[in-house]
Amino acid sequence: MVKTQRPISPDDDHRVVKFRPRTSARPPGRVLQDVPQQAADFSRYDRKEEEPDDFRHRMLANLAALAFTVALTAIGIWLALSIAELRKTQDCVLTGRRDCAQISSIPRG
Repeated sequence: MVKTQRPISPDDDHRVVKFRPRTSARPPGRVLQDVPQQAADFSRYDRKEEEPDDFRHRMLANLAALAFTVALTAIGIWLALSIAELRKTQDCVLTGRRDCAQISSIPRG
């Protein structure tokens, strides 16, 4: 029979540390600088009534963003298909087969 040994510790070795929540929003010893009131004011981004809306420029920017998104999506799909094809070819080669490469037939006329 194996006897388990536990370390002998005196009763005064254990103590409970009381958790005291912070009373201030900032860490102690750190001084916050005054935040300017303009940081929360968005009125500087408002469009003035006198300024005309540049609809053409906005539509061209939207069209450029759409073209970029479509191109990025097409490249992602092409990349995923290429990786899948390479993986299939690699799996074929690793199984020991010899007819793994696709040969495109060129019609002779």
